[in-house]
Amino acid sequence: MQKNVERTSVTNAPRDCERAAEDGRPISRISGFHQDDEGHWVVELSCGHTQHLRHQPPWQARPWVLDPDERARRIGQPFACGWCAQGAVSDTLGR
Repeated sequence: MQKNVERTSVTNAPRDCERAAEDGRPISRISGFHQDDEGHWVVELSCGHTQHLRHQPPWQARPWVLDPDERARRIGQPFACGWCAQGAVSDTLGR
């Protein structure tokens, strides 16, 4: 089994995370999607980070990411950014 290594990446510099009421973790909003060089879908977040959203059952079941209408419906929806939750620092973010 190959381990997927996710790296911190940015689409723009703003720091735009809300705090979840129940646990205080940072929540971003989905601002868009793009495909990486291998054709995997990547979510673009309002905080400036990106995250791969793979549909690889049974490990990752995200069939909606393959449907353009479903991706479009998710624009503006809250998304828990794992990078912000970890306090990830990126030189390109200027944090």
